This record gives sequence, structure tokens and C-alpha cells, in this order.
Amino acid sequence: MYLRDVTPDDVDAYVRMRCDPVMMKDLGGPLPRDGMRDKVRRDAAEAAAGTSWIKMIVPDPGTPEVVAGNVCIWAHDEGGEPVSEIGWMVLPEFQGRGLGRLATRTLLEQARDEDRWGDIHAFPATANGPSNGICRSLGFRLLGEIDVDFADRVIHSNHWVITPASDLAP
Repeated sequence: MYLRDVTPDDVDAYVRMRCDPVMMKDLGGPLPRDGMRDKVRRDAAEAAAGTSWIKMIVPDPGTPEVVAGNVCIWAHDEGGEPVSEIGWMVLPEFQGRGLGRLATRTLLEQARDEDRWGDIHAFPATANGPSNGICRSLGFRLLGEIDVDFADRVIHSNHWVITPASDLAP
């Protein structure tokens, strides 16, 4: 498995991740297809500029055109304070293989090794057992439950945090 920056050619993967009712069940339901091309273009520009780490998960280096999902770290303001957040999605046919955990750990290791992003927060829906399991297994600390905005929806989530420099063993 390896991670690569998102490119404008990743529209189909975004549609499969964000417009599918099963993939989006814990995130308030599927997003409309309209706007996905523009979302991918914006994400690719942020990844190229290094302002966000938006990585596609490539499960097999021998078939680089096949992606299993993505993992991202980005910064935003939360109540006037800067927050670094990580999130991931793994397509159904790749779930249960440990790719989400491995991709998340790989990006957190990069954050640790580059001493970037500081504390990193994750907000998986409380009902999303696999994503909460990834947080638990990687050493995130559970701060409690919180309602978060995602794509103009309110999602009831667990609030996890990790400090890669001290919480992520080399």
C-alpha cells in the first residue's frame, strides 16, 4: 500500500465515496454528484500546494490506477481556534483488510516525522464502529462526544485527539 496526492483524475473515486448511500450512511447520507468535479479540483490544488494532505490509498503498487479510498489531514478554525483534523474513507470492496488503519497510521507518521499539524483531531460518527476502532487502535485519546458540521449537516461524533510526536510510537 502507498499514498499519493489526489489529482483531478480522481473524480470517479470521489463519486463512489461521497455519493453512495452506504459509504455516507454515518455522514448524513450521500452528497449530490453535482459539484464533485469541482471538489476534486479544489482538493488537488490544496494537495499540490501542501496546504492540506489529501492522499489516495493505493492498495497495490502494481495497479496504481486502483484506489481503495482516501485519508486526509487539513486545518480549519473551530470556535476561532485552529484545529488539525484527519479523516478517511475506504471503499466497500477494500474494507476489512486493514487499509484504513494502515493509511491513517502512515499519514500520522508523516505528520510526526515532519513535525507538522500539532495535535490531530478525528470526529468519526459515534455509530461508525470501524473508524472509532482505528482511532482506538492507533492511540488516539477519546475526549467525548460532540456534534460537528459536515457538508452542511450535523453529525453526532466521537471527538478523538492524538499528538503524533508523543503518542505515535516509531
